[in-house]
Amino acid sequence: MGAEHLPVAIPVHHEREAGANADHPMRQVTRQVAFAPDGWTPERKAKVAELFDGLAPEWHTRETAGRYDALHDALDRGDVPTDGPTLELGSGTGLSTPLLAERFGNLVAGDLSREMLRLAPAEAAPRVQIDSSCLPFPDGALTVVLAINMLLFPKEMARVLAPGGVLVWVNTSGDRTPIHLPADDVVAAMGEGWTGTASEAGTGTWCVARRG
Repeated sequence: MGAEHLPVAIPVHHEREAGANADHPMRQVTRQVAFAPDGWTPERKAKVAELFDGLAPEWHTRETAGRYDALHDALDRGDVPTDGPTLELGSGTGLSTPLLAERFGNLVAGDLSREMLRLAPAEAAPRVQIDSSCLPFPDGALTVVLAINMLLFPKEMARVLAPGGVLVWVNTSGDRTPIHLPADDVVAAMGEGWTGTASEAGTGTWCVARRG
């Protein structure tokens, strides 16, 4: 079963930026990690960490008009609980962390890149360096996992989410985001028994996935 696609509530108000195509290296990594059990190797982990460590000093330049339209729409229309333990994955230099901290009172920000975390604001949320393929949380410990332009590790997401918990998947530039999966693929990757609600918003796309 795919996602239920809601009508667009936030139209595109500005020109779309140039983005990635299906051959982009990170697009290929995204699909392999989501659908292949052995897609995340130690070598790939090291390369991704090195890549984002190098991008950290200029990461703030991605703060563009309408960047969080899809995130706002997902939180407004995706029936996302806000009162439980919440993890922001791929938090980077914390561009979206202050926004999320306004909604989620028990938020932790996590990223693989140590350099990204070093540049993130310490006051927004506790920061932790983590590999999302093996999160340092017990089974069913989290109410919400927020994955914004982030790789998807389906088994680990399913493990750490509590019954009734949700995965919020956001691509801020839609299918032009290098790390991108369409909503139906997110639900398919999560496996049997998962459903999703999805839409487009501005230049972005989102999906809120939950166990059916």
